[in-house]
Amino acid sequence: MREIVVSDIFLLCLTIGLYLLSGYIFRRTRFMLLHPVLLTAAAVIVFLNFADIDYQTYKKSVALLDFALGMSVVALGYLMYEQVERLKSATLPVLGATVAGCVVGIGFVVGIAMLFGLEHSIITSIAPKSVSVPIAIAVSEPLGGIVAVTSVVVFCTGVLGSICGAKLLSLCGVTDPMARGFALGAASHGIGTARAIELGAVEGAMSGLAMALTGFGTALLLPLVDRILS
Repeated sequence: MREIVVSDIFLLCLTIGLYLLSGYIFRRTRFMLLHPVLLTAAAVIVFLNFADIDYQTYKKSVALLDFALGMSVVALGYLMYEQVERLKSATLPVLGATVAGCVVGIGFVVGIAMLFGLEHSIITSIAPKSVSVPIAIAVSEPLGGIVAVTSVVVFCTGVLGSICGAKLLSLCGVTDPMARGFALGAASHGIGTARAIELGAVEGAMSGLAMALTGFGTALLLPLVDRILS
């Protein structure tokens, strides 16, 4: 395949442009397989393969987006600060929901994986599906998990939660903003939190808190589950 030479600024602008275009397409169609994150990722993969550009080169070119992503996560702290009084009044329910979410989230996946007779490395790779990629990899890789599998599963979980989470909560009769936000963050990490912010400030604050607590709880619980399985 003939290599196409492109500049860093081109790859950066291409990524942003593809995301904006994907967002427009999704808003017009509301077709779940055309979610902006999913569609942008697919388009970038196709371009990188066509242009014979390796991932490390692409990652270096879009480092600014990684920096902006980190800043956006920090910005969640401001949303939580605005809702601090609400959060104080719900300390026990939040802690209880965190424990329940981590246990059920990991236990459900591990149980199904064992039922189908999957290998230990696969089970470890998919168990932290509901936390952000950096945490999931940091937890699963030392236990024998496969980084590529973990990354894909976490990505798909986030997209699915972002698309279906709010509708599913409505169908289940969950209307409280704090409960809805917490559920989105606990089940679908950063991408779900982005969706929660669209729903409202309370939902966004609770989702950010849930994302952090679920990541912490998963990091503590998964090694214990791995020891039991071993």
